[in-house]
Amino acid sequence: IEASVKEAKADFIALDGYMRILSPEFVGRWEGRLLNIHPSLLPEYPGLDTYRRAIEAGDTVSGCTVHLVGDGLDDGPILGQTEVAILPGDTIESLDARILFAEHQLFPRILADYVSRESDPDWIVAKVGELAMELPEVAAKSSHGAPGWRVATTKSGKFFAYVSVRHHGEDAIALLVKTSGIDEQAALIEAEPDIYYRPAYYGPSGWIAIRLDRPNVDWEHIAGWLRKSWSMVAPIKLQALADFID
Repeated sequence: IEASVKEAKADFIALDGYMRILSPEFVGRWEGRLLNIHPSLLPEYPGLDTYRRAIEAGDTVSGCTVHLVGDGLDDGPILGQTEVAILPGDTIESLDARILFAEHQLFPRILADYVSRESDPDWIVAKVGELAMELPEVAAKSSHGAPGWRVATTKSGKFFAYVSVRHHGEDAIALLVKTSGIDEQAALIEAEPDIYYRPAYYGPSGWIAIRLDRPNVDWEHIAGWLRKSWSMVAPIKLQALADFID
């Protein structure tokens, strides 16, 4: 399966009716990009014979679930579900037919939403915020209309990151973080101009813009930049505490 996926240059894998167990190594390599649909309302009834088990249990409702594939059987974060009523006199075949119809409605919608989320400004801002708030003593605060994050040890704590959503006439959604200065900024832009650019207003102070509206953003790389920028403005005692915790 992996050879076919690579040949197709696919970014995501959707499993629909795929009945084989995938190896942990394969699942790990495709973490966050491997989606499955299952004919029950997970976590109820993972595995096979879901219709029979629901009917025999006397359930009045069943359904289907789209989820990211995890380490366990039909495990992983749930992305969406549709309930389907179990009617008096339902057989395995009749319930199967109605749940199959629900699957055909649910899976394309969830799949489309999921694969396009990284171009959604709201999702990007939320993702950056999630990573920024993992750092010690951080508060979210907008500045000049841009979402920002600052060290919150004092009311006047310094900002270490912003998300620019096409601000100042720029046609980009980007993370703005501090660098060591103009020389590092210039070197980054020269090395990878498709990723880095000199942002308006903040650029002369040595900040760098990292484009987030591009395919396959490395969020661990983004987390590293947030930590680096945070360390440039955080008090020394707070940095020492963070290093101790790490």
